[in-house]
Amino acid sequence: MRINAYLKRAIKYILYDFKQDKVYVNVSNIVPSKLLMDKVVLITGGSDGIGLSIAKKFVEQGAKVIISGRNIEKLLKACDKYDISDYFINDVQNINKHDEMLDFVFAKYGKIDILINNAGISLHEKDFFDVTEEEFDNQFNTNFKGAYFLSQNYIRRIINKKNIDASIIFITSERGNQCDYLPYGLTKVAINNLIEGLSCRFIRNNIRVNGIAPGVTASSMTKIRETDDLFAENYISGRKYSANEVSEIALFLSSNFSKCLSGEIIHCNNGNHLNPWFKHSIK
Repeated sequence: MRINAYLKRAIKYILYDFKQDKVYVNVSNIVPSKLLMDKVVLITGGSDGIGLSIAKKFVEQGAKVIISGRNIEKLLKACDKYDISDYFINDVQNINKHDEMLDFVFAKYGKIDILINNAGISLHEKDFFDVTEEEFDNQFNTNFKGAYFLSQNYIRRIINKKNIDASIIFITSERGNQCDYLPYGLTKVAINNLIEGLSCRFIRNNIRVNGIAPGVTASSMTKIRETDDLFAENYISGRKYSANEVSEIALFLSSNFSKCLSGEIIHCNNGNHLNPWFKHSIK
């Protein structure tokens, strides 16, 4: 239980001369060098958290970035503060609005080189018996169904175009490699399989499909701030992660330096998903 972890940490704090472990992350950034010059990027869930971190990074590298999300105020604030090119109000659950969003971007910018399927939610249910049908559907429709049909619509539009050089990135999770019985983790298992399937299906069309699987990362969903103590005793690395770390990997996967990569799922968790003794908190 989470309270036990806090209790153990408190005891450790007392026993070791009150020297409590604290972890703050200073991420090295790829120097802005226009790696994505003239690229057009669409990021779902781009107004905060990992999506916004990726958007900022891509703008620095010369890309025209369009972010989508449900909250108009957050979208406007992000665009104004970080010189993001455009926004589109959309809930990815609304499959019928995908056409309108893609029409908007293609009409205004002529293309979409990179699609980042980032939008996602976790309702943090405490136990299998606490999951309701509504919560189940809400998470699957956002995390999996929305990304599935947006990708289908996008690929259908570009597959017959000449000189395709497209990249699709799914933000999945380390939970996708762990046994689970809660909807959030199950959606990530499905996404991981989809990444590999789409890669095999479309790599000869010059459409690369990859995934990034973060550990617990500072964001509005986890209610952790980038400036918080990121210590995590139950992680093999001893810490949680920064959204900036994830955005650096997204930049690499979107650049010409990763042309030979498709069907890959890069874990941003120092191999935590490989630890056979790791017991992730379901709370």
